[in-house]
Amino acid sequence: MIQKNRILKRDGKKPILWDAFFTANETQKPLVIFCHGYKGFKDWGAWDLVAEAFANAGYFFVKFNFSHNGGTMEQPIDFPDLDAFAENNYSKELEDLDAIINFLHSTSNPFQSEIDPNQLILIGHSRGGGIAILKASEDNRITQLITWASVSDFGKRTATSGELEQWKKEGVKYVLNGRTKQQMPHNYQFYEDFKTHETRLNIENAVKNLNIPHLIIHANDDPSVKYREAEDLHAWNPKSILFPIEKSDHVFGASHPWQDSTLPKPLATVVQKSMEFIN
Repeated sequence: MIQKNRILKRDGKKPILWDAFFTANETQKPLVIFCHGYKGFKDWGAWDLVAEAFANAGYFFVKFNFSHNGGTMEQPIDFPDLDAFAENNYSKELEDLDAIINFLHSTSNPFQSEIDPNQLILIGHSRGGGIAILKASEDNRITQLITWASVSDFGKRTATSGELEQWKKEGVKYVLNGRTKQQMPHNYQFYEDFKTHETRLNIENAVKNLNIPHLIIHANDDPSVKYREAEDLHAWNPKSILFPIEKSDHVFGASHPWQDSTLPKPLATVVQKSMEFIN
């Protein structure tokens, strides 16, 4: 079963758009929740094929758009709502992820009977990897963690560094989206929120505090998030497993839109290794 573009409404907060992929039967399935990255969205590239692969292997796979990622309920792909994007921050993304977990484990979820409440695996790509790490370190419902091309330090990302005085003075700064050619706005609140919650948002501390299995997958030649960030994550938690992907990139050979009916080979390897780790 594929349930696309379901809406999780929240009092006083922006709704969250989510998808579920699973094989409907009487067996409770491990819940896998996927967190997209910066300038990402749940329908990017080959993520649907990834979801189908997990569903076919017996998992209940959920992917969702962070509430302020720039998409809307009507247009979930790309970024029609740049005003929302400008007001996004790491704290909001952690809150969104918590809301999704709470909902999926509640009686409000029409598919609750399909989900094993004792198995919750987070997968995060890129910035979503950092969010997944932080969440896994503070939420004992999460039983396993998988990060794909994850960042290791939010303080060093372009969203929280650069010309701070100019950013503060102007109230907004822009980052070019190379694919859509949009100037993506970041309001200064992003930096203020990061500084206010800097201790909570410290990925190194979160990794060191993990007491669940953690698989780190990263391409050796990732041009966007360098492989040394994966090595840092592994060094901070020596019990983790680090799996390098040879001769690939930040999105493991995928692109948007993805027209093929099969996964690119590097991404297929990522999915295979992730399932082996869960099992």
